[in-house]
This record gives sequence, structure tokens and C-alpha cells, in this order.
Amino acid sequence: MAVKTEKDLPEFHRANWLKAMSAMQLKNYGYTIQILQTILKSCPDFLAGRQLARKAALAKTGGKKSLFSTASFSALKIQAQIKKDPLEAIDAIEKCLEAEPNNPQLNQTLREAALAAKLPEVAAFALETILESSPKDTKTLHELAKHQLQFGAPDKAVELYQRILEITPNDMGAIKGMKDASASASMQSGGWEKEETTYRDLIKNKEQAVALEQQSRVVRSEEMIENLLAELHAKAEAEPGNIDTSRRIAELYEQKEDWENAASWFTYAAALSNNSDMALVRKASDLQIRQFDIAISAREDYIAANPGTPESEAYEAELPSLRAQRSELALQFARTRVEQNPTDLQFRFELGELLTEHERWQDAIPELQKARQNPNVRMKAMSLLGQCFTARGMLDLAAKTLSDAVSELLVMDPVKKDVIYNLGLVYEKMDDKEKSVDCMKQIYEVDYGYRDVAARVEGSY
Repeated sequence: MAVKTEKDLPEFHRANWLKAMSAMQLKNYGYTIQILQTILKSCPDFLAGRQLARKAALAKTGGKKSLFSTASFSALKIQAQIKKDPLEAIDAIEKCLEAEPNNPQLNQTLREAALAAKLPEVAAFALETILESSPKDTKTLHELAKHQLQFGAPDKAVELYQRILEITPNDMGAIKGMKDASASASMQSGGWEKEETTYRDLIKNKEQAVALEQQSRVVRSEEMIENLLAELHAKAEAEPGNIDTSRRIAELYEQKEDWENAASWFTYAAALSNNSDMALVRKASDLQIRQFDIAISAREDYIAANPGTPESEAYEAELPSLRAQRSELALQFARTRVEQNPTDLQFRFELGELLTEHERWQDAIPELQKARQNPNVRMKAMSLLGQCFTARGMLDLAAKTLSDAVSELLVMDPVKKDVIYNLGLVYEKMDDKEKSVDCMKQIYEVDYGYRDVAARVEGSY
């Protein structure tokens, strides 16, 4: 059974995988594990999900060993299931590992079950988990090295035997294993594993080697990013005023999806440019807003999946405050951009749009009046101006502004439909029924299903 990647997951589980990653970002480890166990029950070969589940369990328990471990009893109980149904046994072990993720006995049982289910990658991961907390456990290192050699990864076996020899230089088993693994790795890279290897076999092996190399690059990408970050942090300390270095650090954190550090470094890089580099300023603010979006989305997902629980009620209580903070922060950033670039009409429009959303009509009007001079957002600005005048009871100004916008729009596209519809509502408020219905008829002629236009027009006869 080949290892599944995120792309191989069914659509439903792919959505759950995204929820699990969001919950992990929020440090909601219990919910992360709950989602992942559901995915792993259906897709036991989804190794990335199992790895994240273990990471969440370690974070949840703080990596501490339980004082009252029931692992021995659980492992013995599950042992009987392995021959009957190894996948069912794996599912049961996964639940036990939530409380004791680095327990050697449970992980050894997972290894046995994984081998019985023909999941060698999961078996290897079980041994790797033991080594995470006991890196000098030479017995487990030997087991993992033999496993890698058996399942066609002699290069990994070589690395493991090297680790053993660093701990116990005179380990004869490791010395012999090292020789066997090195020879196997040489034959594998040369394509001469079989005496009757043909030219076509060599080509096939080469293609597989390229694929494996690409996979290993993906696996190592996190490590590569960490190495680059270490180098760049040292450079930033030596040259604290270097904007390019700060930008590169920020971009790497963004690639890691470490939004908090990414936002901090983009903010720092923007400050070094005296906030003249608007791409950096925009990136810094967008990432800070994104952190709120992730937090809000994760809570909404949890509430939808667990209605009526105490945790859901707590998250429900947090949502209004989070949404208010997000809105205020977005507004604050928009104001700052306008203050720093008062002649930028795009920024004026964005501020006016946000003020309209906050129903701060009086503050929005001057921003939108300036923004209408920008041809790229002129029609949208005029439509929002019409809303502001309407909300303030200035119906004659609203009608004139929206009428001007309609006269400039030549094609009946969504923007024009929106403006005409709003103009019709203004005429309705002005008790000018004829003009109001006429606006609705213009839309009715081209789009019968637009909003409630059909009901308004047909009701007027």
C-alpha cells in the first residue's frame, strides 16, 4: 500500500486536513487529533496526517511520560487484533498514542500492526517516534536500519548505522550492517541489483531515482528553510539595516506559514524603508489580518463540528471580539496607508470602502469623493457614495450621484446592475414610484433573476 499525500485524499478528508492544520496553528491540539484520527481511520496510509497527529499529541502532553501508564495492558490487548484486522489494530493504537505519543511499547505494537497491514512507511515512523525521545537507543536504531535496508532504502540504513557507531564505535553488528547497506546503496544507484538487468530496467530505475530525489527535496524543504533562516538571522544581526535580508527572512517565514514571525519581519523591513516600500507595508498588514482570519475560521469550524459543547460555547463567545478586533485593525491599517500616501487614490477608496462597511457614512464620504477621480475604481466609489448619501437621508444627492454613474456605464454588467438597483431603491424612498420601477425594468429586460427585480416589476402591473 503506497503512502497517500494530501492530493490523494478524498475531497471531504482534504477539507478536514485543512481544518486540522488550522486547529494546530491555534494550538487546539485535542481538536487537531480528533480530526486526524477520523482521516486516518479511512486513509491509514496518509503518513503526513499521522505525523501531525503525533506532533499534536506531543505538544498536548508536553512530551512528558504518564505516571500511571496503561500502555502495557493496551498493547497486549491490541496485540490479539493484529492478526485478525491489522488496520483496526492501528486505529486502536492511534487512540492510545494520543495520551502517550512517545511510549516505546505502543509504538512497537504500531510497527507490528503496520507491517501486518503492509504499511512499511508507518512502521518506520513508529520506530522514528521512539528515537525522537530516546536518540541513543541503539536497539531501536538497529531495528530501523534493518527495516530501511529490507524495504529498499539502503542510504537511510547507512545513516542509521553511522549513528550507532558514533554511540558505540565497536558495535560489530553495526559495522557489518554498514558494509551491507553501503554495498546495497551502491548497487541501487548503479542499477545492478539484478544480474539480468536490461537497458530498459536501468532507464526505469533512473526515473524512479529522480522521483525519489524530488520527494526527498520536499521532505527536506522544512530543514532547508531552517538552515537558510539561521544564516539570514546571523546576517541580520551583523547588518541590522539591510532591508533585503529582512525581506528574505519574512518571505521564508511566510513559506513556513509562520504568520506571526512573517508579519513581524515584514513590518521590520517596511520600517527600515521608512514605510516607503508599499509592497512591504501591505504585506505586513495583510499577514496580521490573516492571523485573525485563521483564528476566526478555526473557531467557526470547531463550532460547526461540535455544536453544544462547552468548548464550542467558549469559542462562540470569543468570535464577536475577534471579528471586532479584525475590523478595527483593517481600518487602522487603511488609515495609516492614506496618511503616509495622501495622494494615492486607491488607498483612499479602500479606506472609504471600509468606513462604509462600518457604517461611518460621514467619514467615508470625503474619501470616496477623492477616490472617484481614480478611473479604476470610479464607478465603485460612486456606488458607495450613493449608499452613504442614502444612509444620511440626502436622497437628492444619492439620486444624482447614482444617475451620473449610470450614464457613464455603457454595458449592463454586474456593476451597472448594482448601481441601477440602488438608484431604484433611492427613488422608492423619494416616493417616485415611476422612476423606481423604471430602474427595475432596465434590469428585468436583461436579467430576470437579479435579486428581487422580477417581483418588483411584475408587482407594479
